[in-house]
Amino acid sequence: MSAAKPAPHGWIVLDKPRGLGSTQAVGMVKRVLRQGGYAKTKVGHGGTLDPLAEGVLPIALGEATKLAGRMLDASKIYEFTIQFGEETDTLDTEGEVIQRSDRRPPMAAIAAVLEHFTGEIEQIPPKYSALKIDGKRAYDLARAGEEVEMKTRRVTIHSLTMAGEREDPELKSAFQTSAGRPDPYDVAAPLELADAMTLTAHVSKGTYIRSLARDIARALGSVGHVTYLRRVKAGPFHENQAISLDKLEEIAKGAPLEHLLLPLEAGLDDIPALSLDPDSAQAVRQGRVLSDLPHTDGLYFAKLEDTPVALVELIGGTATVVRGFNLPDVAE
Repeated sequence: MSAAKPAPHGWIVLDKPRGLGSTQAVGMVKRVLRQGGYAKTKVGHGGTLDPLAEGVLPIALGEATKLAGRMLDASKIYEFTIQFGEETDTLDTEGEVIQRSDRRPPMAAIAAVLEHFTGEIEQIPPKYSALKIDGKRAYDLARAGEEVEMKTRRVTIHSLTMAGEREDPELKSAFQTSAGRPDPYDVAAPLELADAMTLTAHVSKGTYIRSLARDIARALGSVGHVTYLRRVKAGPFHENQAISLDKLEEIAKGAPLEHLLLPLEAGLDDIPALSLDPDSAQAVRQGRVLSDLPHTDGLYFAKLEDTPVALVELIGGTATVVRGFNLPDVAE
């Protein structure tokens, strides 16, 4: 029997389909690596994506799992569709309708209201969420019929726009002034009404898109729920780097992993590199402090040529190890 291929280190960015849980996706990656003949590999995901949501799910392999926690803190970009007229208890298509409204907001009103949901906002998470209340998941309590009181949390919406570039000054002015109406003095003159609207949101960690959709619909004098949710970016990982489940399955059949695997440092694209010589690299690997470095304070990604060595924190010219990586030197 041939020896197992060495355990890989790095990222697989999966384009997760609807209906698949994040933990299931991790299980699939473990299985294809095993079937592909790789040694036992540690695998974790960088931020849960609801089964009903699709899109970018970064999956960390080997030493990259040490960075999965950083990914949880990263900002994300989502595309989502709000269907106006019905609010469900889960705020998505899974739940029971709990409120209806005949009111459909004008397109111009949607364009105008978005800036009120941009910046730092307060939101109440959905009761059907994985948040823990007294040690139990909120969705377990909700499903058991218990009354769940969700606490308000502060999140940041970096940007919120209409998908497909519907955002334009003329559209906004149609709402804010009489411009854009066929006859500004005829109150019966039709404004373009929306049954549904797709938006793009760049949000901080901890933001619930379903809550955002609910609050936007209510602010427009209607009710609504999410019918489509896609994560297009998670931290540094974008949907154009993501691979399908079919591509993933090819690894199990012996396709080379290198073409699908992003390096460990792909998860650190916002952190400057610090090049080490072999002696310094050895010191860092032993957890020793490096002194008299001429760099500004901050977090650095220390490496020996192309081999990641550690994340280090530099304060006053002294570098301390935050997270070490146990990777073989390329030269070995």
